[in-house]
Amino acid sequence: MAKKFQIKKGDTVMVIAGDDKGKTGEVLQILTKKDAVIVAGCKIAKKAVKPTEENKEGGFENKEMPIHISNVKKVEG
Repeated sequence: MAKKFQIKKGDTVMVIAGDDKGKTGEVLQILTKKDAVIVAGCKIAKKAVKPTEENKEGGFENKEMPIHISNVKKVEG
């Protein structure tokens, strides 16, 4: 049976625990298997990127990482 969450993709949420406590952002993705969400502008990590046809130089990119759903709350408005 699929899990049900009160938070949906596109909702505005506030981070209530962790390094990004107090930040707000839009939910970009919900990861039901991990009970986590990806919030725009929160929990940014630098990821190494190998050179490819599109990206000749490679290097680093900033990427949002998952936050456990218990560490965010929905914000009205």
